[in-house]
Amino acid sequence: MTQTALIRPAWTPATIALMVLGFMVFWPLGLAMLAYIIWGDRLDAFKADVNRATDDFAGSFRRKRGHGMQSSSGNVAFDEWRDAELTRLDEERKKLDEMRKEFDQHMHDLRMARDRKEFDQFMADRQTSQTKKKRSVPEIDG
Repeated sequence: MTQTALIRPAWTPATIALMVLGFMVFWPLGLAMLAYIIWGDRLDAFKADVNRATDDFAGSFRRKRGHGMQSSSGNVAFDEWRDAELTRLDEERKKLDEMRKEFDQHMHDLRMARDRKEFDQFMADRQTSQTKKKRSVPEIDG
């Protein structure tokens, strides 16, 4: 059995009810819920982009400070080794971020495929039930 979140960025009865309730209580809450339903699947990518931007921003300060006189250890060989290691670690972090993005895309594709399969099954079941209804209704000859 698959488990899915009750409140997820999709048009589910729970999210629709929360949106309506939000509009009834305080209209910005309903508007926020509507935005979550429509654009919520992009929230993870948005958070990753914001985290990456803040990391790059903070890293620029660290690099500037690192090239100043304050962070110098006094040993040129050690400073060069440390800078090389920090650069290598930063490249590893970027590779991991890229792998995470690819995995997130893979999971999104799997969810979309599962949703498509469930929808196709629903449509097939609906078509079957409508065909049975048409057969079970007696025709009246006039």
